[in-house]
Amino acid sequence: MAATPIADLLQLPMGERVALAMALWDSLDEGGRSDALPVDADLCNELDRRWAAHLQNPEAAIPWEQVRGQLGLG
Repeated sequence: MAATPIADLLQLPMGERVALAMALWDSLDEGGRSDALPVDADLCNELDRRWAAHLQNPEAAIPWEQVRGQLGLG
């Protein structure tokens, strides 16, 4: 298989670029994913805090469509 220059890949339609990015991400094993996106202790603690808050009150979650609308993205 011949290599495709990154400039050519960046010309793909958005949906195809997203699919390619997801396929590349999915091709990494768990260790590769952890190495690719290290999470420092402060961020890990914040994520744990937010997850615990969500588990205590899941009804407070806002649907993604509503968030997009509030941000003017949808």
